[in-house]
Amino acid sequence: MSKKLYVGNLPYTVSDQTLVDAFSQCGTVETAKVIMDRDSGRSKGFAFVEMSSTSEASASITKLNGTQLEGRAINVSEAKPQAPRDNNRRSY
Repeated sequence: MSKKLYVGNLPYTVSDQTLVDAFSQCGTVETAKVIMDRDSGRSKGFAFVEMSSTSEASASITKLNGTQLEGRAINVSEAKPQAPRDNNRRSY
């Protein structure tokens, strides 16, 4: 069973492949996705990485949380489920 991780405090230059390379040392990376701002096209500074097992995800948190990635100390934790969104947005 795969486990999704939240990775925060990322430099804006980090790519999906950079995350795959970093997290591969802890196990098999199923997916790695840097979240991009839809208006500017620039990274929002966080990402989600899905590891192939719970034990690999735990190892990733233990090994990589607080480590430097391209000059910034990253935060790695278990991803929380997305909260339901209110779809009552106004369109102008």
